[in-house]
Order: sequence, then structure tokens, then C-alpha cells
Amino acid sequence: MASPYALNTFKLIKEEFPDLLKCMSTNGLLLYEKADEVIEAGIDSLTVTVNAVTPSIQAKICTGIYYHGKRYEGEEGARILIENQLRGIKKAADAGITIKVNTVLIPGINEDHIEEIARIVSEAGATIYNIIPLIPQHELKEIKAPGCLEIDSARWKAGKYIDVFRHCQRCRADAVGIPGEKEFADQIYFGKLSMKETFSHG
Repeated sequence: MASPYALNTFKLIKEEFPDLLKCMSTNGLLLYEKADEVIEAGIDSLTVTVNAVTPSIQAKICTGIYYHGKRYEGEEGARILIENQLRGIKKAADAGITIKVNTVLIPGINEDHIEEIARIVSEAGATIYNIIPLIPQHELKEIKAPGCLEIDSARWKAGKYIDVFRHCQRCRADAVGIPGEKEFADQIYFGKLSMKETFSHG
């Protein structure tokens, strides 16, 4: 949503292929203010990555944000992000869009916060929850990836509030095909794909 290209593309697809299901992923920073455009574009399913709903925890995951040309750091930036995510989820859900929330499970940071995230996003209107194990990279490269028991425990706790997606393998936003089985990204992108290092699952 940082540029108009994705939403404009979805609008063109809606005009040409009105019966096609349209899915979009976002970190949610601009979701609330762009929600009307998302609705107009005919998005059927929206995935929002929410790694915390408490600013002090979010600030440990993301050190800052750029918002309307200004950088906000620490809990100030975290508070803006969380507020925009939750307001955006509610507005999109109220319009009938199916909302799935992704959370990267980060041991020692948000592992005891998953239940609260699930409860809050469910109250905002999300109906599906997906917990993704951390791939230790970038600023969080020293943190050990969660094991199966940690993931199962988090899913069980979240499941008290929201339907939990249990079949996810680690994926990437640039993936083409089925991650871990058939990859076509090199053919589609002609081997020119370059990914900036990130702490998350991508």
C-alpha cells in the first residue's frame, strides 16, 4: 500500500475478471486509511501481519516505522502501527472482507503474547489466525527458532479465540508455486529476484 500499483492492479483485475478471488497481504500500517480503496478494489481476503498488540513488545520486534515521511521509533512507532492495524482490520472486516492474521512466533519476545494477539484481532474482526515460526535473521538472528511443541502450544492458546490455520509451511511474499515443493520464482523473475535480509518468515 506504499504505492498505488497493487490496488490499481486489483481494480483492473476486478473489472476484467469479476469472479476471480482476490487476496492481498499487508503489514497494516496504512490499512485503515486505505481501507476504502481496498474495499473498492474488491479484495476478498486480506492477510495482516500482527506480531504484537502491546507497544512494548512490538518495539522489541520492529525498532521503528516510516509513516507519512517521518520515522517513529520504539513504542511510539509501535503504538501507531498497532492502532492502524486494528482499526484497519475492523473496517475491512465490517465491509465483509475475510481477515487472516499472521504472527511470527519469536521465542523470548512474543511467545507468551500469542493468546492476547489472538483475542484482540478476533475482537477486531479477524476470523483466521496463522502462527509462523521465526527464521532467525537480521536483528533477531541470535534467537533460536521455535520448535514444534512451542508452535503447537501457541496454536492451542490462540484457538480459544479464533480459528487457527495449522497447515502452513514457511513461505515468502515472492513465492510462486508451492513453497517447499514446486518453485517457479526463478522462471517468472528470470533469476533476478533479490531479497533483503529480514528477521521474519520471508
